[in-house]
Amino acid sequence: MSPKRNPADSKTTSEPDAGPSLEAIKVQWGGKTDMWVFGYASLIWRPEFAFAEKRFALAHGYHRALKMWSTYNRGTPEQPGLVFGLLPGGCCKGMVFRIPRAQVAAALEPLWEREMPNAVYDPRWLQCKTQLGVVTALAFTLSKTSPDHTGQLPHSTYQKIFAGACGRYGTTRDYAQQTYDGLREVGIHDRALGDLLKRIDA
Repeated sequence: MSPKRNPADSKTTSEPDAGPSLEAIKVQWGGKTDMWVFGYASLIWRPEFAFAEKRFALAHGYHRALKMWSTYNRGTPEQPGLVFGLLPGGCCKGMVFRIPRAQVAAALEPLWEREMPNAVYDPRWLQCKTQLGVVTALAFTLSKTSPDHTGQLPHSTYQKIFAGACGRYGTTRDYAQQTYDGLREVGIHDRALGDLLKRIDA
């Protein structure tokens, strides 16, 4: 099946302003408590913000999938790459990070610049189950109707992307491998990702 669109046609010189989403999240948070953030891919192995606590967590209603076009972080408009999205349906094992209230403002700005450079994700609050109870955590989700959702891609497309796509944070291939390894280090086995990496290496 072909992609829903040519990602090279997407955000290049005129990026949408991610500020309103950030401000909305700040208002929803309220500033009276610590903030939890749900990590399901690179945030697990490279959070890049100070946190006071992290826990294994399970989020219902969403699943991790390498089905989001990246023309900035892991690819370019000329050679789009892929990153993980948190798509509706199923459940997702990940980690939640608790950011102390006094450090939230300092942590959110670089987090937004990293995750929302082109305002693709839909930030939302998810109920995440941990061994110490349920916490409400900020998560970066992706709608299946988003033009940045790849849909089903043929193996040949994955091969081409893994062979050459590279963005400001490096290649799609390295990102996928680092995420797989990072998940394994915290006891999470993503079978679909492992199978994809094996097929690519073969």
